[in-house]
Amino acid sequence: MSTTQSDRLRGLLEPLVAAKGLDLEEIEMSRAGKRRMLRIIVDSDEGVELDACAELSREVSDKLDETDVMGEDEYVLEVSSPGADRPLTEHRHYVRAIGRLVKFQLSAEGDKGDKGDKGAGELVARILDVDDEGLDLEVPGVKGRKATARRIAFTDIAKARVEIEFNRKDKKEEEA
Repeated sequence: MSTTQSDRLRGLLEPLVAAKGLDLEEIEMSRAGKRRMLRIIVDSDEGVELDACAELSREVSDKLDETDVMGEDEYVLEVSSPGADRPLTEHRHYVRAIGRLVKFQLSAEGDKGDKGDKGAGELVARILDVDDEGLDLEVPGVKGRKATARRIAFTDIAKARVEIEFNRKDKKEEEA
C-alpha cells in the first residue's frame, strides 16, 4: 500500500474509529488472489467486542464506498481487534498489559559488559506498573524462589509480546 493511500485511509478512518471510543492500531493492505484485503485493527482499554467490530465494519464500508480511496478494484474489508500475540509497541499497549506476563527482548544498549540479567537478552516478567519512562516488573521465581522486582526503561526494550497463560486465575477469582 502506498504511503499516500495509507495516509488517506488513516485520515478517513481515524474519525470513525475514534467516534466509537476505539484506537486505530493498524491498517494493512494485502493481496488475496485477484482481490485486495483491507484489514483494520482497532483496540481500546476495555477491549473490543464483536458487535463493535461489525458495526464499525458497516460504517467503514459505507465511508469507503463514498470515496475513491480504494480505487475501482474489488477488495475485502476486515475489521478486528489485535490478536493476543501482537507486539507491544505503544505506551498504551503496555498500560493495557498491566497484570499480564510479557516476554521482552532487551536491547544491547542496556548491556554493561556482563551477561547478567541487566544486559541484552530475554526476560519474561509480569507488568505491575507503567509510567512515562518505563515499566515496573515482577520476575517470577525459578524452582521455588520468590519473585523479584525489576525496573526496565522503554529504551532498553527491543521487542515485547504478551505471553498466553492458560492456568492463571482471573483477579476476580483470586478475590473470591
